[in-house]
Amino acid sequence: QLQLVESGGGLVQPGRSLRLSCAASGVTLDDYAIGWFRQAPGKEREGVSCISRGGGITKYADSVKGRFTISRDNAKNTVYLQMNSLKPEDTAVYYCAALNQALYGNPCAGTFVRSEFHTWGQGTQATVSS
Repeated sequence: QLQLVESGGGLVQPGRSLRLSCAASGVTLDDYAIGWFRQAPGKEREGVSCISRGGGITKYADSVKGRFTISRDNAKNTVYLQMNSLKPEDTAVYYCAALNQALYGNPCAGTFVRSEFHTWGQGTQATVSS
């Protein structure tokens, strides 16, 4: 059974960087598209970025385009979210989520939404503050 564990969150100053990791266990990620979502206090969980199973298609929310980069290393069964030029409004709990693309199609080809993803990690807190 697929399990996801996020790591890499922390407290950083505005303008600095963090790299989040989403490590999978139980099955290989080869067939899975991965999405990163975030939820700030009092707000809905929103999509941040998405990467297809082969890595050939990526998608970003407008609020993070040009600052965040999603990537994957299937040999390590891990997906990353490199977050640069962080802003206070990026403060949130960040979650990764998986969708079996081989069965359900590629969520990254359209507007990826949380309801499409069937397996979630527990989240990692990222706080941007001076």
